Amino acid sequence: MSGVTLQRAVPVAEPHRADGATIAAIFAVILMMIPARLVFRGLPFSLTPADAIGLLGALLWLFTHFTTTLGAAKGPTPMRTALFAYTIALVATYFYAASTYLPGDEMNLADRSMVLVVASVGIALVVCDGVRSYERLDLVLKTVAVTGALIGIVGAFQFVLHFDLANYLTLPGLRFTQEAPAILERGGLNRVAATTGHPIEYGVVCSMVLPLALHYAFRERLLRWWLCCGLIAAGLLFSVSRSAVLSLAAVGLVLFIGWSKQRRLIGLGAVAGFLVAVKIAAPGVLGTIVDLFANLNSDSSISYRTHDYTVAAHEIAKSPWLGRGLGTWYAPKHLIFDNQYISSLVETGVLGLLVFVGLFEAALWSVLRSRYLSADPEIRDLCLALTACLVVPLLGSATFDLRSFATVTGLSFLLMGVSGAVLRVTREAAAAPRPTTAPPGPAR
Repeated sequence: MSGVTLQRAVPVAEPHRADGATIAAIFAVILMMIPARLVFRGLPFSLTPADAIGLLGALLWLFTHFTTTLGAAKGPTPMRTALFAYTIALVATYFYAASTYLPGDEMNLADRSMVLVVASVGIALVVCDGVRSYERLDLVLKTVAVTGALIGIVGAFQFVLHFDLANYLTLPGLRFTQEAPAILERGGLNRVAATTGHPIEYGVVCSMVLPLALHYAFRERLLRWWLCCGLIAAGLLFSVSRSAVLSLAAVGLVLFIGWSKQRRLIGLGAVAGFLVAVKIAAPGVLGTIVDLFANLNSDSSISYRTHDYTVAAHEIAKSPWLGRGLGTWYAPKHLIFDNQYISSLVETGVLGLLVFVGLFEAALWSVLRSRYLSADPEIRDLCLALTACLVVPLLGSATFDLRSFATVTGLSFLLMGVSGAVLRVTREAAAAPRPTTAPPGPAR
């Protein structure tokens, strides 16, 4: 059976009790709006507020599985299985690294990396098992889309006015790390990071969020959602990043394959109008982005990404299956590969790389399976948007070390959890008995 029509419940006015969607929405706001360069003071290692929410989520998820009254879903799903396999594999690589000699600084980073693994897996499990309806999924995804538009505003201020709003998005008890500034320069233009850790990350994050904003823009047909799309797309261009453009191309390909002919025409018209607006409002942006691809042979960033493959091969050969330890290969002590797949092979070996890729495969399978099971056009379109979102980090992992950046990593795990929740909710709806209509009574 390839189609089951799902009847969506009419939302009620009463507030919903706190659940996994509540935690996920709070996580999304903190992840996107508090600058990634802000970490807690007084801790022996760097921990962001979003990481703290992820750790809290992992603890709450564990507690909910000791009871049957808190609303958490039970039983396996492909996404949950992939998250467990990922965790077990990285614990294995951690113990292997700890059993060998590591300098103190690298061992400390391995410890920190395992804490971050728990935080990332925790938020994914909270969403996967704690979000039990499409309405609650909408809360999470709308929060992601709106915060994506808000960081688009931050990026616009940085790009146009050279004014960093992120410096004012701080909270007591936090401090800025000594990382790259939020505003760089490329081709005579500002190259901005908004609240993320780097312009490349900013562009990739915008590419991941844009399909969600487009989904709600087409579904609800309200001007505010189209405004969100414009702000996110502008932020993507203001990153002046080759990775962002490649990610956008992947998003466009996925959406155009799944969209109807009419929506494709609307999409092409919107893209054309947006590019004209950018050409008028920010001259030079489109030309600089075109030059990024026209001058590949002479681009220093390309040669930097490829010159250290010999070093990577040498390190991988030392421990091909379990690697040297998650988080132990870092700058400036070691060369940075700007490729998450190579970094994973070096740090976690073949086993770590397989479970890393397996996470995205399980997430993509979950949303594509949900799209197959559902006959509701809105749910099918949501699954298409999530597919486009999840393709971005898979592609981006080949162009920068994705797991080293907090925002894109947190967003990836959040969307993995969403994919698991979508499949669970879709299966439950498909298995629910259809309401029967009572036969009419005798005429009087």
